[in-house]
Amino acid sequence: MSPTFSPAAVRAFAPTGVLRACINLGNPILARREGEGVAGVSVDLAHELAQRLRVPCELRIVEKAAQSVEAVRTERADMGFFAIDPARSEGLCFTAPYVLIEGSYLVLQDGPLRENAQVDRSGVRVSVASGSAYDLFLTRNLQAASIVRVPHARDVLAALAAGQVDVAAGIRQVLEGAACTDARLRMLPGRFMVIEQAMGLPASRGSEAAQILVRFIEAMKASGFVAEALARHHIEGASVAPLASMN
Repeated sequence: MSPTFSPAAVRAFAPTGVLRACINLGNPILARREGEGVAGVSVDLAHELAQRLRVPCELRIVEKAAQSVEAVRTERADMGFFAIDPARSEGLCFTAPYVLIEGSYLVLQDGPLRENAQVDRSGVRVSVASGSAYDLFLTRNLQAASIVRVPHARDVLAALAAGQVDVAAGIRQVLEGAACTDARLRMLPGRFMVIEQAMGLPASRGSEAAQILVRFIEAMKASGFVAEALARHHIEGASVAPLASMN
């Protein structure tokens, strides 16, 4: 049985009477277009939270992570799904992660790069989707290579294929799919980061709402909800994050 939330808690999550959930289609591991609608583990979680709060769910669809962050931070949406990153902490409260995703590099088949450690060299150009978890992480960690920011995830691959950059950085599964369909491309072995995907809401909604969301995502992991959603949507390569300590 779902817990009963206080009227104050429900108002904190859904001050308009509707849970406005921001769904980012820039990460196909979590959500994607399906027919005339959208589907994915983040969509399932949004509907489940709304059901437990006993309010309708309204999906606010965006195409990139930065738009999702801005929508929730400015309270045009009540909650969203984000990669945890220090640069996004201002004005937002995050849960522990519910899904872990690997970030990897894709290069041209006949290029000189053979391992991740070779990427951070002078003259190497790395394409990333602007404002993405990869952009934020690599901005902090690359010392010599140049970052080429493009509007959307699809443009990351296009820049590599066009020879505008030497490396494409992104979701491992997406890059592997591109390498399998284009013989000009190959993956560098391993990963350069693990992306921790979490739920978040505006910090202004208060500590009670934040703790409810924390407990909700832990329950969704423990019950098998997240694992079942990943399987139902045929997502491979992403793993359910370990349970967080609730002490």
